[in-house]
Amino acid sequence: MYNIALFGAGRIGQVVHSVNIDAVLIASATNTHADLIELAAKAGKAIFCEKPVHLDMTRVNQCLAVVDQEKVPLFIGFNRRYDPQFSLVEKRLRAGDIGKPESLIIISRDPAPPPVSYIKVSGGLFRDMMIHDFDMARFIMGENPVSVYASGSSIVDPEIGQANDIDTAFVVLRFPSGAMATISNSRRSGYGYDQRLEVHGQKGVLTAKNINENTVECWTDAGCTCSKPEFFFLQRYMQAYQAEWAHFVDVLKQKTTPAVSGIDGKLALYLADSALESLRTGKEVALTYNK
Repeated sequence: MYNIALFGAGRIGQVVHSVNIDAVLIASATNTHADLIELAAKAGKAIFCEKPVHLDMTRVNQCLAVVDQEKVPLFIGFNRRYDPQFSLVEKRLRAGDIGKPESLIIISRDPAPPPVSYIKVSGGLFRDMMIHDFDMARFIMGENPVSVYASGSSIVDPEIGQANDIDTAFVVLRFPSGAMATISNSRRSGYGYDQRLEVHGQKGVLTAKNINENTVECWTDAGCTCSKPEFFFLQRYMQAYQAEWAHFVDVLKQKTTPAVSGIDGKLALYLADSALESLRTGKEVALTYNK
């Protein structure tokens, strides 16, 4: 049995230093993550933190330095790695089912845009929404991209554009192997939580489709119908949340180390920041990984 503190609320300092607390789950506002990670690390606690570590790279580096100094496990909640469909694609790719990967397509569309009040504090589409897909691209392809090119617009909700963000985007990543990945994001689908990916290799293709509300289809002379995709992320990624939590419990039992580390969080933010730079300049941005 493990005692885990859920952050954040009042009297955090008293709680995190308690000898009755084994680990800390940070699911608070993004701008509190780095401070709470440092607090928990200095208290010697294992840490599960939702993405991102922080929106500022300097602050991320400071935070990870504290974690490294205190030598505590830090697990970053990129839950999509734990989705049974996506993880099976990665396993079969590593097993050589389709040979060397040559291209990857990731589609991620929300059913409807979030409130503009959220947009203003989220860090924007690349840091808030597509950051999951940047991590997924690294996870599936098994290598870090060497360049990023981004294009986007605000056509779903004019208020999002007025808040200096975009709601529709395409990003192309190039990898050292010569493979490429295309990521497509939209803040609106109108039909559910659209989450798909396809990786093409020298011998074939691996595809992970949407998870629908049910598997019943109706075929008649008038046509064929089926259910829509699960409506939102809580339903779509329920199994992923359960699996990543089980992994964190194994970390607490010292059976393993965090599979998604603070460095993974840092690299996803670096890709998001570089995509934003590409969007602003209209140019492909080379990635150096020396920051």
